Amino acid sequence: MGPEDVELLKGHGLSDRAIHDLCAVTSYFAFVNRIADGLGVELE
Repeated sequence: MGPEDVELLKGHGLSDRAIHDLCAVTSYFAFVNRIADGLGVELE
């Protein structure tokens, strides 16, 4: 993710806040998945 990616998202109408929220949610899910994998959590 770089400045050109941010500009592309802005070109599609996303605000700075929307881009921030997108990054936060994506990062959170990546974090949770890595924790679950590390702990050996299995799906039901």
